[in-house]
Amino acid sequence: MSQNHFKQAIVRKPAANFAAGLTNQDASAACFETMQRQHAAYVAKLEELGLTVTVLPANPHFPDGHFVEDPVVFAGRYAVLTRPGAPSRRDEGLSLQETLARFADLARIEEPGLLDGGDVMRIEDCFYIGLSERTNEAGAAQLGALLEEEGFSWKTVAVPAGLHLKSSVNYLSDNVLLGTAAFLALPAFAAFEHWVLPATETHAANTLWINDHLLTPAGNPETEARLRAWHKPVHVLDMSEVEKMDGGLSCLSLRF
Repeated sequence: MSQNHFKQAIVRKPAANFAAGLTNQDASAACFETMQRQHAAYVAKLEELGLTVTVLPANPHFPDGHFVEDPVVFAGRYAVLTRPGAPSRRDEGLSLQETLARFADLARIEEPGLLDGGDVMRIEDCFYIGLSERTNEAGAAQLGALLEEEGFSWKTVAVPAGLHLKSSVNYLSDNVLLGTAAFLALPAFAAFEHWVLPATETHAANTLWINDHLLTPAGNPETEARLRAWHKPVHVLDMSEVEKMDGGLSCLSLRF
C-alpha cells in the first residue's frame, strides 16, 4: 500500500479550554467556536477523501488533546504511545489506548525516551525522526527499533528551529519536499527536490498529502498557486485557531 493511502483516521474534538494548551503564539484571541468549525471542516474533508473517521469526544483534562498526532506514531502493525516531551501531554496517549487497540498492537516509548509524533515524517519506507525540544535520541532509538522490526528504515534529523520537524518540512510525493530554507538545507534531505517556502508563508510547510490529494492551510497564496499548478487536487482549509496553538493540518489526526 502507498504510504499516503489511508482508510482510517482518528481525531479528537477540541475542548472548550483548548486555548490553555501549549503555544509560543498569542492565544488570547483564540476562539473556541471558530476552532470547532475548523475542526469539523477538517473531519469532513477527511471523509470526503475516503477515510472512515473515528471522532473522539473532547477531553478537558488535555487542552492539547485534539493534536492526536503527537502522542501516537503508527509503525507497521504497532501503534506506538510516544511519551511526549511536554510533561503536561505525557498521559495523552493513555486516553487513546482503548481506541487504538481496535486497530493495532500497542507499544510504547519508555523513560528516558521522549518522542512527539510531530517529529516523525515518513517518506516511502524511511522514517525521518526530528531531534527537537520534544524528542530525544533515546526516544528516536526506541521507535527506530520498532520500525526495523517492521521492515522500515529510519534516520534522525536535528531540528534547527521551531517546535517539530513537520512544522517546517513535509513530503508532497514524487520526491518533492516542501519547507523552509533552513530545513531543506539539511544534509538528510539533499536527495529530494526542494520547494522553498516564501518567508511569509511558513505555515504552509504543514501541507498534508493524503490519498493523492494535498491539504494546505489558508492564507498562503504563493504556495497555493504553486501547488495548484502541479498535478494533484488541492484543498485549502482555514487553520487560524490551530496555528495560534502552534499546530497544523497533520497534528489533528492519526491516519492509517
